[in-house]
Amino acid sequence: MRFTTPPRPLDVESLFPELAAHRRTATRLHPRAGTAGVRDSHIGGPMLWPADEPWPVCEAPHGRGASAAGPRPLLAVAQLYGRDVPDLPAGPDGGDLLQVFWCPFDAHGPTGAGMYVHLHWRRAAEVRQVLAEPPAPGPVGFDGYVPSPCVLHPEQVTEYPYIELLAGALGERVEEWEDAQEEAAYEADGSGADGDGDADPVPTYQSDLSIAPGWKAGGHSAWNVTGPGAMDCRTCGSAMDLLLTIATREWHSDGTSWIPLEERPDDHTHAPTGVVVGNHGKLNIFTCPQDPAHPNEFSVQ
Repeated sequence: MRFTTPPRPLDVESLFPELAAHRRTATRLHPRAGTAGVRDSHIGGPMLWPADEPWPVCEAPHGRGASAAGPRPLLAVAQLYGRDVPDLPAGPDGGDLLQVFWCPFDAHGPTGAGMYVHLHWRRAAEVRQVLAEPPAPGPVGFDGYVPSPCVLHPEQVTEYPYIELLAGALGERVEEWEDAQEEAAYEADGSGADGDGDADPVPTYQSDLSIAPGWKAGGHSAWNVTGPGAMDCRTCGSAMDLLLTIATREWHSDGTSWIPLEERPDDHTHAPTGVVVGNHGKLNIFTCPQDPAHPNEFSVQ
């Protein structure tokens, strides 16, 4: 099935021509329930993993007791083939397949309560004998870490930067326009810009014209929780690019203009993967544009 993002309710570049310089494409993955194979791009399905290669594990302790001791197999989250996802860059050594894993416990990082995400790039054609059955992950600390099997329906869209990243006169003009739009929404029906009342929703830059919601590759990153943060490569200092967004929902009540034409708000497909990130937010994964082998950076929003 094909999913089609509706045209944006306004042409943002006609309002702010300077935004053309900041235009980027992103690939919305549109995960929906379905069964995929090892040669498919998917979420929560079987990985193209060589039979003679160790499965990735987490070495961190995961609480008390014998069951928490020793390395724990990571959960397979997603795999993306470059042929399917236009905005997926090439990986180290020409890798054309990105495989995403994580530990199903919040027990990592400086606070001892963070996520542990592992990315693996490979050249798919080099995998001859595929692992028949991955190791059982055992208990999980949070059901939101266990993805429901989904097939993908990639679609390329256009995005613009997060509103707080627009600097100078352009940023001021967009902020003023945004404030006027929100005021117009309240005057129309008292519901605000999310359109909960009887009047037609009033489009805003933040919700309708800048960044697509849901799982996606590439494009611009949203900073709804922390505000904009610097994502520079720890190895070379380069400003990093957004590689992948893992999202709890495919859309929110203030961004229903992104619902595909083939669906309706009551289709209940806004959380098809079962994954829950943070407070029903998203995980942004960043990559170094100079060398994809440099360490990735992560931000939960």
